Amino acid sequence: MSNQTISITDSIYKYLCENSLREDENLSSLRAYTYRMEQHNMQISPEQGQFMQLLIKIMGANKTIEVGVFTGYSSLCVALALPVDGKIIACDISTKYTDIAEKYWEDAKVRDKIDLNIGPAIDTLQKLIDNGLSNTFDFTFIDADKINYDNYYELCLKLLRPGGLIAIDNVLWSGDVVDERINDIDTESIRSLNKKLHIDSRVDISIVPIGDGLTLALKK
Repeated sequence: MSNQTISITDSIYKYLCENSLREDENLSSLRAYTYRMEQHNMQISPEQGQFMQLLIKIMGANKTIEVGVFTGYSSLCVALALPVDGKIIACDISTKYTDIAEKYWEDAKVRDKIDLNIGPAIDTLQKLIDNGLSNTFDFTFIDADKINYDNYYELCLKLLRPGGLIAIDNVLWSGDVVDERINDIDTESIRSLNKKLHIDSRVDISIVPIGDGLTLALKK
């Protein structure tokens, strides 16, 4: 027994995947394609994607938001877990990678579940609020530019219904959050949000040591 989370060695990670991962063939194909790209580290891990699918199903989520699409692995995970009438408002600033995402969404026959919005996510989220959609979304995944994490969090919190869940990626930032020698804007932005959420009485939280660290914030 252990009173803290164990370190994940390569052999333990292999065991974890072999005994837990049930990856759809479209997800597996997209992950392999993305892995050949220079920016492949921007993609979430498959076990995190499966964990998010489980959250979606436990919640019975129907309306979701994704801030930061990249090649679409996380949105594909969520779309596959949503019911037939489920929807994702997906936000990204460029079609450079989302063109890839759309192909795989089409192949998996979930393209009609995903409303892709190209442009600053802050504008897209604010428009949803202006259109009277506050307190109506079930789940939000934030995985985009770190400098705007706090802005995305605040806007998504307004859009989320009570009992809805925000998932925030990269909150451990490859361990850089605990290295006092590292003070770049991205690292500081993540540190600042982590501290803010720790004392934010509007939500119940847990940092889950999966992937690069995933904060779950449940709106009260």
